[in-house]
Amino acid sequence: MEAGLRVHQGGSGEPVLLLLHGLGATGDVWDAWRPLLDQRWPGRWLAPDLPGHGGSQPLPSYTFQAFAAAVASIVGPGTPTVVLGHSLGGVVGLALASGGFAVPVQAVIGLGIKVAWTEEELGRAQAAAQRSPAWFPSRDEAAARYLRISGLAGLLTAAEPAVEAGLAEQHGRWRLAMDPGAFAVGAPDMTQLLTGCQAPVTLARGEHDAMNTDEQLTQLGVPTVTLPGLGHNAHVESPHLSITLLDPHRELPGQEVRHHPVCLVIPYRIPLSL
Repeated sequence: MEAGLRVHQGGSGEPVLLLLHGLGATGDVWDAWRPLLDQRWPGRWLAPDLPGHGGSQPLPSYTFQAFAAAVASIVGPGTPTVVLGHSLGGVVGLALASGGFAVPVQAVIGLGIKVAWTEEELGRAQAAAQRSPAWFPSRDEAAARYLRISGLAGLLTAAEPAVEAGLAEQHGRWRLAMDPGAFAVGAPDMTQLLTGCQAPVTLARGEHDAMNTDEQLTQLGVPTVTLPGLGHNAHVESPHLSITLLDPHRELPGQEVRHHPVCLVIPYRIPLSL
């Protein structure tokens, strides 16, 4: 536990890679990346449970800036950092790169960010934030709920360790470890976040992600990448393809980028054959 956050980590040196999960999930969604990071990332990497998720402490109130402040505390001031964040985690990465924290962010890759929200969707999220945690008589029932809330149903099984991290047990009853209040974080102001971001930004999505469209991302005026054949949780569906998003950022500024011999990142669309 670091600064109230449960953190997976590995590697050593710089740049630091910060892997941030989406709403409802935990840092365990990056577990399948561990052997790939050993081969493909030259520095240290950190994959925390965001506040109010998994084993991390909740926040008094949830804003993107508050999430970013919590994450900044585990990186350390002055540490060159690349952020790869999924959905909510991508927005937190943009907030972290605003210049308001002592973390020099070198690049932000936002994967699967939902950039357009309806009033109905925001209303449902606010209603969810007001509910008390639901208790279940069995782990299997709680696990099924966790997989649905995190969007991981069909990608992980209930028995996997990554699911265990999203559950809490008390006196033989089970609930999601997530603080429902985290749903209140609301919709990101992408124009404001991108305008204030002090680092290069890439927005990526799975080809079949129902949370966003190519057109929505392109309209934001930053480089975009589409991962063919994948959905919203592209990083879980295909770590091998998703990790190629990091290839342009594997060295510190001013150092020569040494691309992996069998992977190539092509702007706008990564070929499925990689």
